[in-house]
Amino acid sequence: MTAFSTPLSRKLGLRYPIVAAPMFIISNKEMIVACAEAGILGSMPSLNARTAEALRADLEWIRARTDKPFAINMTIRLTDPARLQQDVELCEEFDVPVWLTSYGNPTEFVKRARAKGAQVFHDVTNLTHGKKAVSAGVDGIIGVAAGAGGHAGRISPYALIPYLRESLQVPILAAGCISTGRQIAASLALGAELVYMGTRFIASTECGAPEGYKKMVVDAGPEDIVYTDKVSGVHANFLAATLPDAHEAGHGPAEAKRWRDIWSAGHGVAEVHATKSIEAIVEDLVREYHDAVSGLQSLSQS
Repeated sequence: MTAFSTPLSRKLGLRYPIVAAPMFIISNKEMIVACAEAGILGSMPSLNARTAEALRADLEWIRARTDKPFAINMTIRLTDPARLQQDVELCEEFDVPVWLTSYGNPTEFVKRARAKGAQVFHDVTNLTHGKKAVSAGVDGIIGVAAGAGGHAGRISPYALIPYLRESLQVPILAAGCISTGRQIAASLALGAELVYMGTRFIASTECGAPEGYKKMVVDAGPEDIVYTDKVSGVHANFLAATLPDAHEAGHGPAEAKRWRDIWSAGHGVAEVHATKSIEAIVEDLVREYHDAVSGLQSLSQS
């Protein structure tokens, strides 16, 4: 497939400007390697390895299988400080090239990443937090828009991405409602330099999600997504059928455990129609991107 790129994707050494976003519990080392080999940036939360020793084993496994870039996500205020320190030290030891930070002040992470030549991208849902992250020295801002899976903002991606791009002097990563090459083209047109895709990669063969979760993502429409703070105390998007209220109606799991049984996804389920390998998903995305760009060129010439 013909490569396409942005300044940031070229800087990172990616064939395509696509990130498989870190998803709690279900992103894994297999996804990271598959993404690397497909020419995109794979990632996972450090806490998906339940102990620091398990994270070390995962990083050793990844490093033994690819020399291409990948990312580890660290949730600053949601991680035990001692564990967080261990995770940072492991990212330093294994030369993790991209650190994804969220839920806290990334200043110290930026200093330590910069000493190792790594890039730091920070999650935000609004301009105020974006300005704070830029002041901390981050290399890029992940704009998490309305409709994103997991903890999402309230601002439409059509407004948030250009708003951040025009206001901040760092590259912007677009997150929310991106499942196809057409949506990648739209995100780049809005000013993003990378697209941050989670929901599309739930329905991948390498993903650690249960098969029922993958099937629900494939079968769902955006009407099946609920934005609520009743699961974690922070508003996030979930598949309605897995919420406790659904159990009361005879659908959801009894005694549901947050994130394990209550499944997150974004409005991007609208364009997820099958479970495929990450390699096949990336091939679809690239073909769809080029078709979209060609279609726009044809429209402008007609």
